[in-house]
This record gives sequence, C-alpha cells and structure tokens, in this order.
Amino acid sequence: MKRTLSIFIVLVLLLTALLPLTAYAEGEGNIDNGSGSMGSGTSENFWNPGDEGVRITVVRASDHAVVTIPVDFTNKHPDNIQAHFGKVSKISYTNGFSLTPSMQQYTYVNPAQAVPRIISSGSGNANIDDIKRYFCSEYTLMRIADVTGFNYDTLINGDYKILLEPVAYMTFQGVRIAVTATEAALYDEQLGGGLRSKMASLSHQNLPLAMFLETPDLGYPAWSGSTTSKASNADIKSSLGLGIIRFSEAEPPQVSGYDYTYRVNTQVITSVTVSGGQADPDHPVTARFTIGGQTYTVNNIYYPEGDSQLVWVRWTTPSTPQTMTIHVSVTGRGRASQGTITANIVDLSGHEPPNPVANDRNDSYTQPAVPNNPQKTSATWGVWRPWWHAYWVWHSTDEDSGYWCDHGWWEFDWNTYTASLSASMSVVPDAKNPTASGKTMKSGYGINQTVTANVSTNQSSAVTAAQTAVTYFPEFRYQSYWRLLERTGGGLGTQFEFARNRYSTYNRRTHFTPIWMPDGSYTPYTYLMDCWTPQGMLSMNLADSVTISGNLWSDWHIAKLR
Repeated sequence: MKRTLSIFIVLVLLLTALLPLTAYAEGEGNIDNGSGSMGSGTSENFWNPGDEGVRITVVRASDHAVVTIPVDFTNKHPDNIQAHFGKVSKISYTNGFSLTPSMQQYTYVNPAQAVPRIISSGSGNANIDDIKRYFCSEYTLMRIADVTGFNYDTLINGDYKILLEPVAYMTFQGVRIAVTATEAALYDEQLGGGLRSKMASLSHQNLPLAMFLETPDLGYPAWSGSTTSKASNADIKSSLGLGIIRFSEAEPPQVSGYDYTYRVNTQVITSVTVSGGQADPDHPVTARFTIGGQTYTVNNIYYPEGDSQLVWVRWTTPSTPQTMTIHVSVTGRGRASQGTITANIVDLSGHEPPNPVANDRNDSYTQPAVPNNPQKTSATWGVWRPWWHAYWVWHSTDEDSGYWCDHGWWEFDWNTYTASLSASMSVVPDAKNPTASGKTMKSGYGINQTVTANVSTNQSSAVTAAQTAVTYFPEFRYQSYWRLLERTGGGLGTQFEFARNRYSTYNRRTHFTPIWMPDGSYTPYTYLMDCWTPQGMLSMNLADSVTISGNLWSDWHIAKLR
C-alpha cells in the first residue's frame, strides 16, 4: 500500500531569470579595456549549467544537531573533482567548523530518479514545484534513509528534518572544485575576494539564490533580500544556499524583544554588519555605538564593492539588571545591519540551594536527565585589509614630453581570525568527608568542584575569557536552584569553583548532597558561558559524577553510656 506523507518543504528557489550565466562565467575585474571580452584566464574560470548537485543532511529538530554524514545527490559523474572541502553541512559551519580542504576523493550518489534542475542559469530556470515533488516523494526519502544509514520510519516521525544545500561543480583557476554556497562564501573570504572576482554570477548569485527559506527554521531566517542581485558573503553564510524538509508543523517563531542577553558585570562584545558601496582609505566608513551614555567609535572600516564587514565593540555591562538600548550609526558610504540593538542584562545570583537538614526526605525521587543546552565552542570571523594596486599610465602632452599617472585601484585581502573554547570539569568528595574513597562517598556529605576553561585565539583583543559558570544539581532536577561559580583565575585560561558555603562549618567551597539521595551516580551539570567573540558567545555543557554508596547516618554509632 502506498504510504501518504504529510510533508512540508521550506525552501524557495529563484523562479525568475537571473543574470545570464554562460558556459564561461563573467570574471569581474577581468575585462580588458571595458570591451566585454573575458581577457586572459577565462578558460580557467567557468561553469557549465547543469554541473550541480544537492548536499543532504539529516538534522534533529529539537536541538538542530547534525545526526548523519552529509551526502551529495547529483545527476553527473564528477569524478574529475580535484578539490573540495569534505562533507560538511551549513549548520556545522555556522557552529564554527573551519573550512578545510579534503584530501579524500570526492564522493557522490546518482539516484535512479534524476534530480530536477537546482541552479538557474541563462539556459533555463529551476522549477520549485519539481523540487518539492522530488524531495518530498517517498522514493527520494527512502533513498536518503538508505544512503545515510538512517531508519526511514524514524526519519519521517517528526523528530528530524532534512537540510538541503545546492552544490556547484566549477572550474576555478584551472582546478575543478565542488562547493556549496556557504563554502563558496568562506573560500572567497580566504582568497580576499578572489572567487567573487572571477565567478560572481555563480558563486555569489545563482548558487546561493538557488535555495533560501520562506519561513525561519533551524535557526536560519527567511530571506527577504534581493533575488536578482549578487549577495555578500555575510548574507550567504547567514541566510542563503539552504532549503529544509520537515515532517511536522513549522517551529513556532522565537518571540523575543532582545537582540542580546548579557549577564551583569561582564565583558561582552556587540557587533553589527556594515555594507554598501565600497569602503577603502579614499572612502572610509566609521561606525559609532552609543551604549549607556557612552559612545564607542570604530574607524577605518573597509570592504570591497558588494561585500561587508563585521564591526564590533567590547564593553562591560552594568552591575544591575536592566534593559539597554544600543544605538548604532554609520558615516560614509556604508549602512549598519541594525540601527538599534536591545540588550537584556540579567543577574544569575540569588538562587543558591537551601540549607540541607538531616531529616530531609524525597521518597518519590527519580534520576533526571542531564541537560544539554545549545553550545558553540568555536567561531571564525575576518577583517578586510585594503592595499593599493598601482597601475602607471603614460600621458603624453606633446611629442617629447608627458607624465606618468597612477591609475591604480584598491585591492582587498581577507584576514581570518578564530577562537575556540575548551574546558573540563572535576567533581570529588570534599576533603572533610571522613569516609570517602576516591570518587565514592556517602550521601549527606559535601562535594568540591573545579571547572578549568581555556580560550585559544589569534585576535585576543576581540575575544573575552569564559566568565560565567553555573552549576545545577539533580536533587532539584537541574532547575530552581543553582550555584554561580566563583572565578578563581584570570586571563584567557580561567578556573571556577563553588563560592564558600555559608552553611559549611569550615567555610568550605562545597555543596552538600541531600542525605536522601539514593545510591548510584550523582551528576552535577555546569553550563560554561560568556566567552564573547564578534560572532557571538561561545559556551559548553560540562558534567562529572561521584558515586553515592550509603548515607551519612551509617557513620554514626549510638552506644549505651557506661
């Protein structure tokens, strides 16, 4: 019996004609004398319509985690691919995965039923209805389940989604490469605009605009920008080159009046994207952030025509909870992605657990699941650096005289910066525990905890240390009460411990386990956060355990006085 699926697809393909894209892509900046010829090197930079595929990744809906290795479907046999970046999804790049050339042979899948046209060109446009029918068909979904090794019934039960990304097979600088739209943008940044200068009609227009979201999903916004113009690297990375198949109703939009949530007394970074025209030393752009009555100025913002620059300031939040409005203004040719930013400043203190007592009971206790909050452990950003490309031209004034004039132009290099967060957590019985052995202890005694965090970066001025660590406990089902750890080390390498416990006889940095805690694993959970970068906050989930065996009462002996 044929199975009927209720499937919703959230992707929009460009339906109208894009700029004509012939077999030889226009090389911007490679036109000799403005005559329209391709100039030298055009045979090394081209794309043939139909040289395309689709990268397919299964994603868990609840936490947007990638659960399969991506696979590429294509009608072609691209065995001549000489360079690619492995099977990496847009979500992984968004979460900080670095663009890395792969030394492995490029692999692909040729489905028995041909994939419809994905990337529009001057020779024909993609059809959204054909795309929907194909990727929502039972055949294609079963094929996806088969090649990814993912159970078909699980795939369509509503807990998972399928991420689609258009892939282009192009020849660039004489090398046959395979890239998604996101990879093309990241690669262009590494080359300082080199890919855009030769292949913009494909890499920055037809490829990224082949798919984009109609409604927000998986943390990506719906695209509301131009569908007929070349896109910036920032827009491609944030919003373009993706489609999503879902098997349940759309995620409700996350309604929030805040652009950022910060903690009190914390060093943070606030950023916007500046774009519009070209910003160079002859036409510089300046951005100003007005925060809490103080103005922070960022001068000498540069970027090439058609691209953008992430701009940020580092500041310290106030000591009291409040809502702050940050105003951003730009002078010069550029404009900011946001003119007003709303920041929610919160205080996590004041939720310490109550004093445990000897007659506490919780006969209905069951072990809760350890939380798994969204985490991001690495980030990548960059800065455009302009340099002058001299081009001297002789101007003759008569037969025997004249002068040389520099008719040069500004070129741009892209400098890439990264940050990564690593951390570990250790929980041990308190040293005052008289009967503990290794990591085994009786309930009712205290535990000590240490969190060690380290931030690695090649631009320390743009990164903060991890500044906040909050520990939650199973007896409170990891809710209601928590301990805000005290930072005991400075610099990008930091250490956190419990604050001194006011209920401790010896004023120890300890947390007392409840005497009713049953035997077995006792697992505190810590959320490490407030490591700020221009690309947002880095954070980590941490957990460690001790083993409960017996309780404090068994260490007491009642005997008759003699």
